[in-house]
Amino acid sequence: MESNNKLPFEKRNYIFMLIGVGILVLGFAIMTMDKAPYGFGTLGITIGPIVVMVGFVVEFFAIFAKTKEK
Repeated sequence: MESNNKLPFEKRNYIFMLIGVGILVLGFAIMTMDKAPYGFGTLGITIGPIVVMVGFVVEFFAIFAKTKEK
C-alpha cells in the first residue's frame, strides 16, 4: 500500500533537522562570544567548533535515519 506522503522525510526527520540547525547556530554564537584577539580563546577555538561538529552529526543522523515501516 502506497502512502500519499509527498515529503521526502517524516516528521521525526524534520524535527531532528531543526534541532541540528539550532545546535549549529548555538555553536557559531559560542565562537563569536570569545573575547580573545582573533577568536583564539577557549570558546572560539575549542568549545564552539565541538558544538558545531555535534550539530553536523545531528544533521547527518536526521538525513540518513530510516523511516519506520508500518
